[in-house]
Amino acid sequence: MISSLHGTVLSAAGTTAIIEVGGVGFTVTVTPEHALAMRVGQATRVLTTLIVREDSLSLFGFAEAEQLQVFDLLTAVTGVGPKSAMGVLAVLTPDQIAVAVADENDSAFRAVSGIGPKTAKLIILSLAGKLAVVQPRAAAQSSGARSSVSGSVLVALVGLGWPEKTAAEAIRLVIAETPEAARDSVPLLLRHALAQLGPAQNATTVGAGER
Repeated sequence: MISSLHGTVLSAAGTTAIIEVGGVGFTVTVTPEHALAMRVGQATRVLTTLIVREDSLSLFGFAEAEQLQVFDLLTAVTGVGPKSAMGVLAVLTPDQIAVAVADENDSAFRAVSGIGPKTAKLIILSLAGKLAVVQPRAAAQSSGARSSVSGSVLVALVGLGWPEKTAAEAIRLVIAETPEAARDSVPLLLRHALAQLGPAQNATTVGAGER
């Protein structure tokens, strides 16, 4: 079992990071927010879990132990695979998930691509009593929204034809230059990211959106 990696970031874009440890590059699936936080050439430590299938070995990485705990709980739910579990963590923080479970708010999980009503209700039932809310709800909602915003902007840019790596780097630069109070706006970050990527593409996209 590979429980963690501590090495140099070779690349990080979209939902994939490559981390070199002792001369070996490990491909790790992460959330878009986690990938955006990584810097190529810098050291990073990632908590990991190895998913073994008949035809593949896949590493999933996390910045915090709470995320790994929630991932393990989610993948133990019938109908929730590793990709769906990462999808949940890309949209919701561990504390938001705990709040949704405590409030029996299955709509929070239905908002995640690939999770239907039955699976969402099953998540609520399976995780009941297994998670503790450790942050104020308002703070958790703000943190979760910010993670969701970055992911939404990345999906939008990739959908417009930009490579994931290029789009992720543009988002990182835009977030660094945007006042914290304005970082929760998808339209604003998308507009600034398009401006960062190039005036020609930006003019075309904005013009299409205004018609």
